[in-house]
Amino acid sequence: MKNVTDSFLSLGPWPSAGSFGFNTDILATNLINLSVVLGVLIFFGKGVLSDLLDNRKQRILNTIKNSEELREGAVEQLEKARTRLRKVEIDADQFRVNGYSEIEREKLNLIDSTYKTLEQLENYKNETINFEQQKASNQVRQRVFQQALQGALGTLNSCLNSELHLRTISANIGILGAMKQITD
Repeated sequence: MKNVTDSFLSLGPWPSAGSFGFNTDILATNLINLSVVLGVLIFFGKGVLSDLLDNRKQRILNTIKNSEELREGAVEQLEKARTRLRKVEIDADQFRVNGYSEIEREKLNLIDSTYKTLEQLENYKNETINFEQQKASNQVRQRVFQQALQGALGTLNSCLNSELHLRTISANIGILGAMKQITD
């Protein structure tokens, strides 16, 4: 037993071949230790490592599957958004066309109503001018008639004597009486 404990404490080369102990020669024991460790790891860790790798593989596959599903969902949403965008663009174009046609229609209606108003104003102007012309011509007629009547009366008064004057008045009264009977 003393050899065993001495070999733990000894830093020199291995003691005799018949004793048990640690070999502290790193270069000589490294390959043996590595192959033993690898053998043990492969034998016992093969299942664990295989399970770890299978779990990792499954997680990666699930992540890929989820990513594909998300991508498909995103593609569907993108297509829906594009469809909505096309619809909105079509609606906007329709509103724009309708707006332009509505503006044109309102412009034409305004022009038509303006022409009608101008036409009515022209008619009112012409009617006013005709009325004023008739009024002026009536005034001129009355004035001419009054002047002619005054001139005729002046001439009659200067030319007529009393007897002729009475006869003319009687004749005119008779004509007026006959006209009154015809109108009644």
